[in-house]
Amino acid sequence: MVIGADKMSSIVDYTDRNNCILFGDAGAAVLLEPSENKNYGLQDSLLKINGSGKDSLCMLGGGSLNPSSYETVDKKMHYIYQDGKAVFKGAVKGMADISYEIMQKNNLTPDDIAYLVPHQANLRIIDATARRMGIDRNKIMINIDKYGNTTAATIPSCLVEYYREGKIKKGDKLILSAFGAGYTWGAIYVVWAMD
Repeated sequence: MVIGADKMSSIVDYTDRNNCILFGDAGAAVLLEPSENKNYGLQDSLLKINGSGKDSLCMLGGGSLNPSSYETVDKKMHYIYQDGKAVFKGAVKGMADISYEIMQKNNLTPDDIAYLVPHQANLRIIDATARRMGIDRNKIMINIDKYGNTTAATIPSCLVEYYREGKIKKGDKLILSAFGAGYTWGAIYVVWAMD
């Protein structure tokens, strides 16, 4: 069972209008299980990390570096901090390049892909990733317009919604792509196995 859940409302500063309007609270789960048929399921993954983004998307308070104190609370260090321009630039490059790379590595064309399942951080990042992959907008799972950026829940919630609506079929090739704090990013190639 893969569960993605975040309560972003507890770490968002509602006086910071640049960030508070972006995030939503959510949880979603996807059950993964082994398949005897190796043509289905998880086919490949690429995961990357680069600590250069540690100051662009982070929470300054808490942990061993800045343990909770009256001072860290007064300085609003327990809220998410984001340098929007730097994060946007890193996310576009990271998600677009890794998604394209996993397609190339597995000899996939845009026609082979049923859906890009992107982290729902920003529609412009999603569109840039799809353009880099050569994928049409109708092949992108999107729910950011309904829930905002629900962080860890974005990809599983898209999968659940699209499956329940009958949009994902057995044998569909999916590229899951995400970008996060620090910076971390990755892509996974999955062939859907459920009817």
